[in-house]
Amino acid sequence: MLGLVAHVAGTIVLIVSALFPIVNPLGSAPIFLAYTRGATPAERRSIALRVGSNSFILMLASMAIGSYVLRFFGISLPIVQVGGGLLVFAAGWNMFKHEEKDYANRATGDDSATHLMRKAFYPLTLPLTVGPGSIATAITLGANLPPPGGGRLLLSLLAGSIGTFIVATTVFLSYAFAGRIARIIGPAGVGVVLRLSAFLLVCIGLQIVWNGITALVHGL
Repeated sequence: MLGLVAHVAGTIVLIVSALFPIVNPLGSAPIFLAYTRGATPAERRSIALRVGSNSFILMLASMAIGSYVLRFFGISLPIVQVGGGLLVFAAGWNMFKHEEKDYANRATGDDSATHLMRKAFYPLTLPLTVGPGSIATAITLGANLPPPGGGRLLLSLLAGSIGTFIVATTVFLSYAFAGRIARIIGPAGVGVVLRLSAFLLVCIGLQIVWNGITALVHGL
């Protein structure tokens, strides 16, 4: 019994310690803030809850069936990195070129909330929160779960659910209270964060693409 408890606890710690630094909800909070500038605190919390829920489902699905899906379609992890990196680059470029005008022209009220909620999955969840690095890590963790047929597999899936839920909860909390950052730094500061975040996303996207291409070249 103690061995099973230790197995579950160890798996939870492994998943949280592997995913949390890559998801980096604290570091992504300014990006979420920039995307939701003009939203009320209640709207921002609602969007944060949706992003946290999406993140939980995406990470858990990647862990549980990600390796089988990639194998079925004949897709390698480096290809996931290249494709995901291009999505991150595109999101950053779009944010850099267009988002500031959108924020300036956005109306408040239901239209604003609806407009923002449409972005809860793309790009706020994928790829800005759960990006290709997080997906690749979750797939790798899932590939190392015990094989089907043993009781430890169910315990590992339970531990995976708890671990991803913990990470998703930190996403929600970091994003839900990102508005406090806006009150501290002011509108001008948010504009600076917007531009800086867009530039960093472009650089991160290119780095992920480069890592994927490098892995593909080394695999030849």
